[in-house]
Amino acid sequence: MKHLLVTGGSGFIGSNFLRYFLAQHPDVSVINLDKLTYAGVRANTQDFERNPYYEFVQGDICDVDTVRQLMKSVEGVIHFAAETHVDRSIDMGRNFALTNVVGTNILLEAAKEARVKRFLHFSTDEVYGSCATGSFSEDSPLNPSSPYSASKAASDLLALSYWKTHQLPVVIIRSTNNFGPFQFPEKVIPLFITNLIEGKKVPLYSKGENVRDWLYVGDCIKAIDFIMERGHAGEIYNLGGGHEMNNLDLTHHILYAFGKNDESIQYVQDRPAHDFRYSLNTLKLKKLGFEIQPKFETHLKETIEWYRAHRSWWEPLKTDTYTLK
Repeated sequence: MKHLLVTGGSGFIGSNFLRYFLAQHPDVSVINLDKLTYAGVRANTQDFERNPYYEFVQGDICDVDTVRQLMKSVEGVIHFAAETHVDRSIDMGRNFALTNVVGTNILLEAAKEARVKRFLHFSTDEVYGSCATGSFSEDSPLNPSSPYSASKAASDLLALSYWKTHQLPVVIIRSTNNFGPFQFPEKVIPLFITNLIEGKKVPLYSKGENVRDWLYVGDCIKAIDFIMERGHAGEIYNLGGGHEMNNLDLTHHILYAFGKNDESIQYVQDRPAHDFRYSLNTLKLKKLGFEIQPKFETHLKETIEWYRAHRSWWEPLKTDTYTLK
């Protein structure tokens, strides 16, 4: 494919993907459609804005006319655009339903009309809900707990329906928690890092026993590129980082890097319906030919150093971080 539409390319994963993709595929033209909400930052793409194969369009995936017009000139779509923060979804569920469900449907309909050759939909492990033991496969039932994960589950089902009904070549990726450069500082790792840089405590839910699997964004974007090329239409691929830990252990890793101890932890009231553990079985992706070699400690250190060196990037953004309850 020579012409690609990326939605939400000014966000965390989207901008990291574009930076990688434009370097790896110098002959592919890319349109980045982004609304530039609080988490979509134009500065995230400034280092490749002059690339003649890159075009930025500020717009909303819920704008039918804009989406249809852009879809006419591309062969493939990578759909990152979404409302993603669980805490915000608890208080602002309507925004999540509108962007994640209605916006995805508008994109799918336009892609069907334009007969695109590939539609990659980026989703989350949260659609499966929580598991105490074992890991979720791509065939596991969906059991979302929050308005965020429910809206993503709905968008997944919509995407699959366009494959089954219209043969739109949809591929879905369900990813575990990402971390790395350019992540908006309301997410746990950059929030904790930037708080410690500022001399503040880190807010930890309940006792910190909830478990997550951590995936470095640099590994995530390589997997996306691989699946975009080699994934099979109508299929779902779980994407995990291979490094599960509870939130207290994660906190200790970050505190240790700053020479801090538990006195820097502020325990806060748990959020409603807080899933205990996410875990993905990634055998299907391995069989396709892609496997991640996790280097969590190395990538966490690199991430901390990035935030130390880019205070001018994240400091203005912290005025819009969502306050933990």
